[in-house]
Amino acid sequence: MNTSNTPDGVLQLRVVVEVEDFDAAIAFYRDQLGMPEEFLVDSGDDARVVALQAGRATLELVTLAQRRLIDRLEVGHDVSPRIRIAFEVADVDTATTRMLSAGAKPIAPPTETPWHSRNARLDAPGPIHVTVFQELDSGARP
Repeated sequence: MNTSNTPDGVLQLRVVVEVEDFDAAIAFYRDQLGMPEEFLVDSGDDARVVALQAGRATLELVTLAQRRLIDRLEVGHDVSPRIRIAFEVADVDTATTRMLSAGAKPIAPPTETPWHSRNARLDAPGPIHVTVFQELDSGARP
């Protein structure tokens, strides 16, 4: 695996999502989930864009069988679309409560997974199917 930071490699992962209610999406992700604003541009004629920082980014590629396995373990049945966004948080219970109070729809409550994390599923503004997860320390592993 090549982990070098070369200038000809990818420097940033950015997920671009068209949202119907721009202000509600900003309030949810920036104000409730706590994602810092990198930039906000209003080009007029309702053309607006905001970039919100999400810490370290990864592109997680899964097969159909793996996606279904994850859904069964986290939710109990096949539920996610082909693209799902996941955010690592310090406290999954607090983040889930905050997201629900800000208008997210619950899919599955925080659940401990075999890969030593607690994951919750929600449908958030956008609409975006979201996982919030908290990595558990080695003492909490099953």
